[in-house]
Amino acid sequence: MTETAPEEKPVRRRERRSWLSAVPLLVIPLLAYVAFAGAGADFDIPRFSIPLPSGGVWQLGLGPILLAVALGFLFFELLKAARGGGASITENALSMMVFAACLILFLIWDKTATSTFFLLTLMSLVDVIVAFAVTVNAARREYGTRGPT
Repeated sequence: MTETAPEEKPVRRRERRSWLSAVPLLVIPLLAYVAFAGAGADFDIPRFSIPLPSGGVWQLGLGPILLAVALGFLFFELLKAARGGGASITENALSMMVFAACLILFLIWDKTATSTFFLLTLMSLVDVIVAFAVTVNAARREYGTRGPT
């Protein structure tokens, strides 16, 4: 009789990514806010007026535009966290530093004491929580441990 060799499992190798891919995308709206606030921009002044079919006019200020951009970046950050089955420690640490910077700026700089910046801070917190949750779940799967049943 001939024995068949057991099938070998394919080795999963992590692709090498540049260090730039570890930088959280939410740092872009944070830096934009700081730059605009430092220059004295008012985030509530309408920048664009868009007429709607209802007859109303939608007025967009710098704050909502920045929040919309940040939401787009948050979406890609969440995809990035979910894609890899767990972010690296470096990515998690950088996300945590972005959140810490947002929180410190919100508490100590009067120009960031706005709802717009608070929501940017909240988005960076969501990024941190999701990144750690994905990492923990990936580690649980990897090592075959289960949480409480």
